[in-house]
Amino acid sequence: MRFRGSFTFRRFLSQFRKQFDSKSEFPLPNFRSRAPFFLRSYSSEVQAQLSPQLLNIMEQRLSAVEHRTACLNKLLNQPEASPSEYARANKELRKLSGSVDLINELRTIQKEIDGLKSLMEECSEDKDMLNMATEEMGQAIEEERRLQNLLLKSLLPKDDANERDCILEVRAGTGGEEASLFAMDIFRMYEKYALKKGWKFEVVDIAQSDLKGYKEASAAIAGVGVYGKLKFESGIHRVQRVPVTEKLGRIHTSAVSVAILPQADEVDVQLKNEDLRIDTYRSGGSGGQHANTTNSAVRVIHIPTGIMIAIQDERSQHMNKAKALKVLCAKLYEMERLRLHRSRSKLRSEQIGSGDRSERIRTYNFPQGRVTDHRVGITYHSVDDVMQGENLDVFIDALLLQEEMDAIATFSSSQ
Repeated sequence: MRFRGSFTFRRFLSQFRKQFDSKSEFPLPNFRSRAPFFLRSYSSEVQAQLSPQLLNIMEQRLSAVEHRTACLNKLLNQPEASPSEYARANKELRKLSGSVDLINELRTIQKEIDGLKSLMEECSEDKDMLNMATEEMGQAIEEERRLQNLLLKSLLPKDDANERDCILEVRAGTGGEEASLFAMDIFRMYEKYALKKGWKFEVVDIAQSDLKGYKEASAAIAGVGVYGKLKFESGIHRVQRVPVTEKLGRIHTSAVSVAILPQADEVDVQLKNEDLRIDTYRSGGSGGQHANTTNSAVRVIHIPTGIMIAIQDERSQHMNKAKALKVLCAKLYEMERLRLHRSRSKLRSEQIGSGDRSERIRTYNFPQGRVTDHRVGITYHSVDDVMQGENLDVFIDALLLQEEMDAIATFSSSQ
């Protein structure tokens, strides 16, 4: 069995797109309430019954999860296990814990259903008891379907890095000073969006242009599910507007590249001293009383890959070094993730795009006051709102919904 996810999603998005043909003044749509039946598992609506084929696939996966959980618990009870093995086992158990809890709830409700079936057979002559058992059976079946839908969602292929913090990198592309000014606008847009979400936004480094725009800028964003929310922001962001340097009022097109990198931890990336070359130098600045007279800027080069990170944002050499190593770990982790991703699946590249920075993903047209995401064909007619960090979820939620539907299509056709 294979869900016709792409068709359903296009029809859903066409309805969604009509709402934003002009500036919207009503609340944003609730994706879950209008999504196809297999995405409504969290609502109070009647739960859809999954097909026998899909339930059979799910049962196989559930058995595998239960078996893997037992193996990991056994490993944790072995005194000869190394610290790294403990760390990996604990990390994997934490990832499986949500599914395991749901499986236990499902097994409990299934036992209850079996008991109600036996009761209904025994009291077929007692109408009051039969009616009571029938009502409870309906509620139990509804709960079983709810748990099955939640388990389907938990079993879908997902990015292991979704719950991580991230590194944001913004670089000016084609367009000279105008590109640098737009890079500054984009960087601030994400800062405002992060603050509205209650995330922590910490500037890592900024390299300014002559007009005080940003040639390059990076930040560390911390919060619940940050990378999973922002990962599809990676790519080329194109702007069409009249630059401040334009005297004839002509519209220019410039571009900015955005990269979203999941932050790594010590279990993911282990840096060896012999693989690093660390140089210190005096950071640049405006001079005067703030001129840096010490070698506080830090340049870290990862010799095996040639990756170079230079940070001079802080006046402390130790703080700059810590920031540089954090960015380096994120880059190395992302390289390994992409390598594994290419060897396992082409799911995102086929339907949404790989998120590669060579792809134009979004256009910000200031004269027409609109923002268009080219991957899902959504246009929002209030560019000023978007640049203030408002309504980015219009695009982000649509991309996450498409990712989920593609994962369901892949899951249901994988056996």
